[in-house]
Amino acid sequence: MKKKLMALAILGALAGTTQAQSVQDLQQALAQAQKAAADAQKAAQQAQEALAQIQQATVAASQAAEATKSSASVSQPAGEGLVYKNGGDMVRLYGLIDLSLSNKNNADKAGNSQKDMSVAWFSGNRWGIEGEHALKDTDGLKAIFKLESEYELPTGNMDTPGVLFNRDAWLGIQSESLGKLTLGRQNTLAREFSKIYGDPYGSAGVTLDEGGYSNNNNFKQLIFYSGSATGTRYDKGIVWKKEFGNIVAGVGYQVGGIPGDTATGTTKSLGLAYNGGDVNVSGFYNSANVNGYTHSSYSVGGNYQFGLVRLNAGYISYKADQPVAIGNRSDKAYTLSAKFTPAGNFDYELGWQTMNAENAAVNGSGYVLNAYANTASASKTATGKRKTWYGSAFYHFDKRTELYFALDRLNTDGTYLAAQANGFTSQNEYAIGMRFKF
Repeated sequence: MKKKLMALAILGALAGTTQAQSVQDLQQALAQAQKAAADAQKAAQQAQEALAQIQQATVAASQAAEATKSSASVSQPAGEGLVYKNGGDMVRLYGLIDLSLSNKNNADKAGNSQKDMSVAWFSGNRWGIEGEHALKDTDGLKAIFKLESEYELPTGNMDTPGVLFNRDAWLGIQSESLGKLTLGRQNTLAREFSKIYGDPYGSAGVTLDEGGYSNNNNFKQLIFYSGSATGTRYDKGIVWKKEFGNIVAGVGYQVGGIPGDTATGTTKSLGLAYNGGDVNVSGFYNSANVNGYTHSSYSVGGNYQFGLVRLNAGYISYKADQPVAIGNRSDKAYTLSAKFTPAGNFDYELGWQTMNAENAAVNGSGYVLNAYANTASASKTATGKRKTWYGSAFYHFDKRTELYFALDRLNTDGTYLAAQANGFTSQNEYAIGMRFKF
């Protein structure tokens, strides 16, 4: 009996131990399950957060793409080319086509007349590309550039054989506080500051953009007084211009680049203008070293708008060192012109200029050399006046397309002979034409 009771006691103890262990195991398993559930819930929460972040990133990317798409634009303002803009970037492709049919007398040394499809009367045929790029973390500073090429419409030839961008090829920077600084091939500073009175076809005020005089005719000649060591454009030029309210100031310098010689081939220019709206005044001082000889000029002029008429007037003084055997040159030049712009599609221009040359070097044919030309080999001179009357009428279909009729009369006296008149003391020419801007 005792043995049975002892066996039962031992079995009971074993059963209690087994039951205790099972409860402990169950509790441990339950704790593990609870922890796994918590981990799963946390993982699910992290997955939801990751999904939300992905959704937010997708929306942000979509909004950024839409913003970029909406900020980029392509437009074609009338007469201003094809313009692409995207944020702080701008690129413009543009051009001008000018077709002239002309007639002039004394077109050769025999005095024959010539009817021709001539080089464009008013505007050199051109195409170009310019642009700007906003620079980050600056005070509105942007990089700017311009490449512009001229060609002859009657033949398709380059205006300057072998030179693609003969009008402009420059790079620069610009901001409201700095002004505009450009380096490379470009208009002379003197040309920019005298364009408002040099003829009636340009802007009334001096701007930071390039302009110039009319292109190819007997009344273009005043432009040479605003020249450089390389003509009416700088090669290797450095130009700074800035607006100070109504005042525009500018400095120009042309690098000579000759080894061991820092002077030959250089040009130095200063310009100052006042843009008053109805009254605009400007002037320049210009000096160039042309093959070792100093050429200099200064000028002052302006325009006045009253009603439908703009009057332009200017004075130019020019001096040039020449070989000792022939002495130096001194010129005085004057110009007066007007532009009448009535209501409607027409406008009309009328002008007069005189170039009074004293002891001007002539070339081998006896024709007076242009201002700032190389006179190193000259051995003879001439003295006299070159006077030109001119007029024109334009019919504007719109801002892109226009027709014109123009004429001029050239006269010289004394011993002054102009190359355009081929040894004669007068020449009449007229032209009809069409211009189209794209």
